[in-house]
Amino acid sequence: MDEQQRPEIVPSTAQTQPPANTDKPQQNKRPTRKYYYNRKKFKPAPGQQEFPVREQLKFSFKKISIVIPLYNEEDALRPLYSELKKALKNYSSDFEIVFIDDGSSDRSLAIIKELARTDNKIKYISFRANYGKSAALQVGFKHATGDAIVTMDADLQDDPAEIQNLLIKLGEGYDLVSGWKKKRYDPFVKKISSRFFNFVTRVLTRIKIHDFNCGLKAYRKDVVHSINVYGELHRYIPVLAKWRGFSISEVVVKHHPRRYGKTKFGISRFFKGFIDLITVIFTTRYVKRPMHLFGFVGLIAAFAGFIISLYLTYEKFILGIGINNRPVFFLGILLIIVGIQFFAIGLIGELIVHTNQDEKEYVIKEKK
Repeated sequence: MDEQQRPEIVPSTAQTQPPANTDKPQQNKRPTRKYYYNRKKFKPAPGQQEFPVREQLKFSFKKISIVIPLYNEEDALRPLYSELKKALKNYSSDFEIVFIDDGSSDRSLAIIKELARTDNKIKYISFRANYGKSAALQVGFKHATGDAIVTMDADLQDDPAEIQNLLIKLGEGYDLVSGWKKKRYDPFVKKISSRFFNFVTRVLTRIKIHDFNCGLKAYRKDVVHSINVYGELHRYIPVLAKWRGFSISEVVVKHHPRRYGKTKFGISRFFKGFIDLITVIFTTRYVKRPMHLFGFVGLIAAFAGFIISLYLTYEKFILGIGINNRPVFFLGILLIIVGIQFFAIGLIGELIVHTNQDEKEYVIKEKK
């Protein structure tokens, strides 16, 4: 991290020791110190004297939005709010907390309303039904007013103290910073399936982060305004952002065991993950060039069918071997037909893409 990008630390009014030997009169001036950031404490630059400091973190972001989707987390909300206030009290930036109640059937909404009456920095949105985490995040992104947006889960497994580390990394110039739960406290099945999906996604998308589905993430506002999260695609937000041209990084974050309630993870999510991955790969790689996918598959199938048919023709007319009742004969014809169909689908897709192409679909970084 460059020195200019490190959080500015405001020194306390505590007096420092004057130099032992000096011929010049002492000036009543507060000494200037440059500090390196450390996760556990603040240390002075090498060769400089350490003195007490007030740990106030100053970011380049004017306002920070904390977006928290939740479903039936009534027991965790008050402790979560308390820990959030403790973590955010040293921030010089303005902030807001946006709760998205995804159709909870318990007292979650009532508790959020109680907290909102005592704190005007709390906003909330409540769905009439359970639409899923992707829908909650999409609505939360739309209503967040900060120039930096942080998302986290409401089950207290995400540590609010890690928000500052995400923002510091974001301040280095990245557009999205994802948390990495290197040490997880989840059920065995969830841990194994998560590692498998992360590995497959990392290989297929060539994005080198370890935890795509971590709830703790920090975004610049341009990112959340440029992506569309629906269905179950919240697991692959880094992939969607990378496809739009944004820079991505990750930091290791603490993960805690669940204190209240039970996990919403079910076996059905294991199968949905595969479908979501196929959707993400198609929408991020081929949605603007469908011919590259369907046309390629069609050419391979048609070429294979042509080779098979050519070989059978040689056997029929040169070697005099009958081919009418041979399964490979029907396979060759089938491959040619399927190949032509895939190629035609690719052409139709290209026509649709070029007909509906809109400048709004492109993310513009700068404009004059």
